[in-house]
Amino acid sequence: MSDKFLYSLARPALFSMDAESAHHFTLDNLKRLSRLGLMRTIVQQPKADPRTVMGLLFKNPVGLAAGLDKDGAYIDALADLGFGSIEVGTVTPRAQPGNPKPRMFRLPAAHGIINRMGFNNGGVDAFVANVQSSRFYQNKEGVLGLNIGKNADTPIERAADDYLHCLQKVYPYASYVTVNISSPNTKNLRQLQGGSELDGLLAQLKDAQGRLADQHKRYVPLALKIAPDMDEEQVKNIADALVRHNIDGVIATNTTLSRSAVEGMQHGAEAGGLSGAPVFELSNRVIRLLKAELGGALPIIGVGGIMRGADAKVKIDAGAQLVQLYSGLIYAGPALVRDCADAMRK
Repeated sequence: MSDKFLYSLARPALFSMDAESAHHFTLDNLKRLSRLGLMRTIVQQPKADPRTVMGLLFKNPVGLAAGLDKDGAYIDALADLGFGSIEVGTVTPRAQPGNPKPRMFRLPAAHGIINRMGFNNGGVDAFVANVQSSRFYQNKEGVLGLNIGKNADTPIERAADDYLHCLQKVYPYASYVTVNISSPNTKNLRQLQGGSELDGLLAQLKDAQGRLADQHKRYVPLALKIAPDMDEEQVKNIADALVRHNIDGVIATNTTLSRSAVEGMQHGAEAGGLSGAPVFELSNRVIRLLKAELGGALPIIGVGGIMRGADAKVKIDAGAQLVQLYSGLIYAGPALVRDCADAMRK
């Protein structure tokens, strides 16, 4: 039986559950299947299509976006889905529970999801231990991105301290590190995308990256993850800062605060970030603006609203070198990885 058919059978049962409960139920069962060696017999793997981006060799251009596995507890099971890279996190220096439940909502009519999770995670030390214990890390099976953020109770003027702490902790184990300053679910976090705050943060991170590269005798690229809710001038300023500070890549984009695509729908007015199909064109617009401003100075990783293979190709045509998936997996299942890889094959 195909993985598409199996997911078509499982999806109604999963969608009958609370969204966050279904999330954990799915990951736990994927992990069980992976440990039994069954995942790769169920999920048809994409053909190899290697790409070199940020100096790293990706076995195919379809990656897992951060947020699905915040604690790095399911790396091996997720790798069995055929991704060319796995990004886990967002992790913070100290463990935190995140926002009160319920905090994740499906909007099936729009193929969307609203979440206000709030960087719920077990803290960076537990995160690193999970990464170290994964087969994927131990056997160097592929590209592993580690996504870092700040604790909710850290004042925004001290945010750099949290990012620097996490960078130091995860650096030895990462293929690349993503700096998440664009989640809408941590108060004032997106303030870091502007002006002097961004310049100050990137300068400190770049300095720390250089020192850590000397210490560990290995250069680990830094990528910045940005929001879709910016005007042309804001995107231009971010592109300028990325180039001036020699940042290695940019991930566009995180979730949106816009509700225009889901107005009047059940759960459409819930607070949080909206992902899935409604963010597709918003993220594409940011990718196109970045491409025009960057002129190839650094690579763009396209995220947001990829629900089928053709959507991934649109991201590439807009200017991305790689894509990442999350919400599309909930609606289309694991076959989406292969569908996107097929659509993007050179």
